[in-house]
Amino acid sequence: MNEQVLFHPFGPLFNENSRVLILGSFPSVKSREQNFFYGHPQNRFWKVIAAEFGSPVPETIGDKRAIILNNGLALWDSIASCEITGSSDSSIKNARANDISIILEGSKIEQIYCNGRKSHELYRKYIEPECGREAVCLPSTSPANAQWSLDRLIEAWSVIRR
Repeated sequence: MNEQVLFHPFGPLFNENSRVLILGSFPSVKSREQNFFYGHPQNRFWKVIAAEFGSPVPETIGDKRAIILNNGLALWDSIASCEITGSSDSSIKNARANDISIILEGSKIEQIYCNGRKSHELYRKYIEPECGREAVCLPSTSPANAQWSLDRLIEAWSVIRR
């Protein structure tokens, strides 16, 4: 697969009641195809979120939107554009950050979490200096993070239920 410059294909998911912002790095190939967050069937994000809020695992984009918004969450990614090979975070180059001010100004965000090290690294480098707010790095829900079992992820991610 060749590296290509890609632009984030969809906007943030939040509303005025969002209190917790979760930032991924950049949408995977499957997410870009679906035009929605965490579209790869092996990504454990939706299983973790469902477990945290005692809900069934959402299947449709409508169900996924609902579980996020009904639980005071917001979703977006740290990267607005980058060069990337496939879905590999390790291949990301020449990243440009998303401007999260639209979320911070249009909601009640109390805490920001990054889904994985790459998102956190880019957040700290590009976004934190602009917004002045620290983010907490959570273990990635990506299938590439095989050393973390679903149970361990659910335990680590329990902090989002503040």
